[in-house]
Amino acid sequence: MNDRQYGHLSTVEIGEALRAYAQAPLSDEQLRSIALYLSLLNKWNRTIPLTSIEDEKEIVGRHFGESIFVSSLLPTQRGRLADVGTGAGFPGLPLKIISDDLEVTLIEPNTKKCAFLREVKEALKLSQVEIARTRYENFSTEKNFFDLICSRAIGDHTHLLQWAKLTLKDTGHVLLWLGIDDSNAVSRNKEWQWELPVRIPESRRRVILIGRPK
Repeated sequence: MNDRQYGHLSTVEIGEALRAYAQAPLSDEQLRSIALYLSLLNKWNRTIPLTSIEDEKEIVGRHFGESIFVSSLLPTQRGRLADVGTGAGFPGLPLKIISDDLEVTLIEPNTKKCAFLREVKEALKLSQVEIARTRYENFSTEKNFFDLICSRAIGDHTHLLQWAKLTLKDTGHVLLWLGIDDSNAVSRNKEWQWELPVRIPESRRRVILIGRPK
C-alpha cells in the first residue's frame, strides 16, 4: 500500500481504526480519500466547529467508522440517500466513498459547513453529491424520492419522521444514530415498523435504529 500521510494518521492506521466497522477491508483508494477528508476536517476545524473530538483515531472511528457501519445493515451501493443535518458530512460522505454508485444529498443549513462540504466534494472528486444549504423541512423534492434517509444529529425525530414518510420510497428506510433511551422513545412511534436496534461497535450505549413506514 502507498502509505501516504495527509495528516498525522497514515492510511494503514486509518484502515486499522476502521476494522471493527467495515464489512471488508477498504481499498487503497478509499483509504486515501478518507485520509484526505480527515486532513481537511482537521484544517477547517480550527476555524469552524465541525467536531469536538481531537484524537484522530477517535475521529476515524466515531465519524467515519460509525458512518460506514450501516453498509453492513442495509445495501448502500445504489439508490438515493438523504443525510439530514449532515454537519461535516457524516454519514453521507463516508458512505459515498465506499459506495460509488450511491446518489447522496447532504442537507445542512449552516453556510460555513456547506462551504467545507463543497471543498471535500471537490478534493475527493465525488460525483452525484448534492449539497443543499437549507433545513430539511424546506427541502423540496418529489414524493417517494429517497431509498434511505439518515440522521446522526437531529433531535426532533417526530418532525423528521413526518418528513421522511413523504420523501421515502415505499421500500425505503430511515436510519438514526441514537442513544439507547432515545432509541426506545423513537421506536414507540406506531406509524413505523422498527427493527431491533443494533449496537454501534466500540460503543456501550449508542445504537443504530432502522425503520420503514407502515
